[in-house]
Amino acid sequence: MELRQLEYFVAVAEERNFTRAAERVRISQSGVSAQIRQLEREVGAELFDRSARVVTLTVAGKAALGHARAALAEAAAFGRAVGEVTGLVRGRLTVGMVVGCTVTPLFDALAAFHRAHPGVEISLFEAGSDRLVEEVRAGTADLALVGSAGTTPEGLEALTVVREGLVAAVPYGHPLAERPSVTLRDLTAHPIVCMPPGTGLRTVFDRACAARDLTPVVALQASAADAVADLAARGLAVAVLSDSMAAWHRDRLAALTIEDAEVPALLALVWRDTHNPAVRELLAYGRRAFAGVDPSQDGD
Repeated sequence: MELRQLEYFVAVAEERNFTRAAERVRISQSGVSAQIRQLEREVGAELFDRSARVVTLTVAGKAALGHARAALAEAAAFGRAVGEVTGLVRGRLTVGMVVGCTVTPLFDALAAFHRAHPGVEISLFEAGSDRLVEEVRAGTADLALVGSAGTTPEGLEALTVVREGLVAAVPYGHPLAERPSVTLRDLTAHPIVCMPPGTGLRTVFDRACAARDLTPVVALQASAADAVADLAARGLAVAVLSDSMAAWHRDRLAALTIEDAEVPALLALVWRDTHNPAVRELLAYGRRAFAGVDPSQDGD
């Protein structure tokens, strides 16, 4: 008994016609008939009643159909399991990361994945969030850590890892430093230092200003949050950062809530699908790392 004989048997049972079954499995009708006859000889019983125009299952055929389907399903599962292991042994994974975003949990996840699957080649590159989203959509990147405004990109699966508001950061002694909060209009009276277009944080800031018909003067741009903070600390401009970014510089910068920038800045892992077993595996490590769990340990 061969798997192809079971495949032909199921096809004839479902199509109730040898010609249509042959078209479905892409061999000749005589070939299907011969294989079914061979199967019937092996099991010692007729599986089909061929006396009418429509082929029907005999009692023996009805008893065998469920088992045949189960055997084919198990064979397919076997093939998928081998394929997944092969993919993890010899696969390739392309990961994108928004520029200037040093996110330790992502690095932890990549390191744990590499230790578990050293045969998978990992490629990591930086780009603006807009480009990263397009790379994932096009399939040239398997997974990316991107920034966005308010919601994750449409058409992609996503895991949000950070959701927070914007703040203005100024050195102590700055005219705004004594205030608990500011408005976007307050900021337009000062030059701004911010991350470049294409980053999630800049998108949030630009959209918030546009919604209020404000045109801030972005005098300085830097792709790294530390550089933005350093420029602000030297009094060159007011920094626009996320709350967690500014928190690292509270010793030299006062962080002021921006009252009318309601839309949060998001940082999210995005991917198109998980047909690549390496993507599924890295996502599992990523979930654990961003949840504060050692990604090298077992668990969901």
